[in-house]
Amino acid sequence: MVRTNPERRQALLDGAIEVLARDGARGLTFRAVDKEAAVPAGTASNYFTNRDDLLVQVGNRYYERLQPSGETMALLAEGPRSRETITELMTEIVDRITNFRTGYIAQLELRLEATRRPALQTLLTQRVRADIDFNITNHLDSAMPGDADTVVLLYLALNWLILERLTLPGIFTEDQARELVAMAVDRAVGKE
Repeated sequence: MVRTNPERRQALLDGAIEVLARDGARGLTFRAVDKEAAVPAGTASNYFTNRDDLLVQVGNRYYERLQPSGETMALLAEGPRSRETITELMTEIVDRITNFRTGYIAQLELRLEATRRPALQTLLTQRVRADIDFNITNHLDSAMPGDADTVVLLYLALNWLILERLTLPGIFTEDQARELVAMAVDRAVGKE
């Protein structure tokens, strides 16, 4: 029987994110998750039917934890329609993801694992595609400068910047990262 206590499930999934980030996919066992979540041994096996189920649910939990704040959504909805607003929004995204370092590294592990697990690949593909489509729609509906290609180019450029900041932090300082975000926005928006 699979348990449904939502707080316990979140604690287990958050523990799994930490295990993935620290030990990689090979280190992700129910026992390791139980230990990380500080729950009795055998708890994870009551919440997840198997390792694939755990991986898929970890993928969902990562995205739950990365939801933008109300303030960020208000800036998108009510802020000036300018490059500066886009730069502020993109900087906020980079900061939000960078501040959840273990989540991003766990997500990288999930992506690697997805090359071997079709269900996980399907989940991540659907989720990332939905996020890109959502961001394009929000960008266009909010009448920000640029077009759908602007969103895609920023998605690609900023994801690699985040990867560099989290895996090789000596490559770009925080100030350089902010400058690169502004440069990416300027280049992706193009001439107005």
